Amino acid sequence: MDRPNWAPADVDLDRPSVARVYDYYLGGSHNFAADRAFGEQVLRVMPAVAGLARSNRAFLRRAVRELARQGVRQFLDLGSGIPTVGNVHEVIADAGITDARVVYVDHDPVAVAHSRAILADVPGTAVVAGDLRSPADVLAQPQVQGLLDFTRPVAFLLVAVLHFVPDEMGPADIVAGYAAAGVPGSYLVLSHAGLDRALTPAEEDAYRLYRTSPTPLILRSKEEVAKLFGDLTLLEPGVVSTHHWRPDGDEEPPVEGNAIGSAAVARKD
Repeated sequence: MDRPNWAPADVDLDRPSVARVYDYYLGGSHNFAADRAFGEQVLRVMPAVAGLARSNRAFLRRAVRELARQGVRQFLDLGSGIPTVGNVHEVIADAGITDARVVYVDHDPVAVAHSRAILADVPGTAVVAGDLRSPADVLAQPQVQGLLDFTRPVAFLLVAVLHFVPDEMGPADIVAGYAAAGVPGSYLVLSHAGLDRALTPAEEDAYRLYRTSPTPLILRSKEEVAKLFGDLTLLEPGVVSTHHWRPDGDEEPPVEGNAIGSAAVARKD
């Protein structure tokens, strides 16, 4: 295939990326043949996945809008993927807010390169190449320190990413690392794949595909997700199915039984 001029030469475009597969589910155009092929494999065994991705993106929009209403103007989006199809800076712009700052962080070189191309002319944004599993390293990045003021509240976004972090890598410690950097009044936004029932045969097939992908998926229950927040204060309604977090009619109704993700927002007091 032709290599776009923003794609690093050392990146294998024949290897699917979870960030670009997610973009494909959302109906975006920032993905390659390998990503679409993997996405189609999943959709063949579990067609609901695309709707679940859109539900997760709708949660992100609602959470960002809510925090903006609370006066938060700084957002650190960790494992951000490619910032298209209703991402953080677009939600803020749609709300008429002009003084916000958004830093996107991802470890996928293609996602980082493409994000920089997309956001080159967008004020108040920055893109950082970094591994969210190392909070100290991410927080020390010059772009993070240069754009965000950590003496003021920051919203840390971990949306649909911690299910790619196995238990032995300490997902709760990762959350705590970012929360420790925030002053009181900061927030942590999190969504995660998982459910509190047995997988259906179709879900088992889709899960098997992701478990054998370059970035294996780990499912966690709502109780397990709640523990990731440590001593942060959960906002109402707590840890719930993604589409049940303060719904406002901005998403398609989920198909009954297809809720396999949970979400919550917490505040540092």
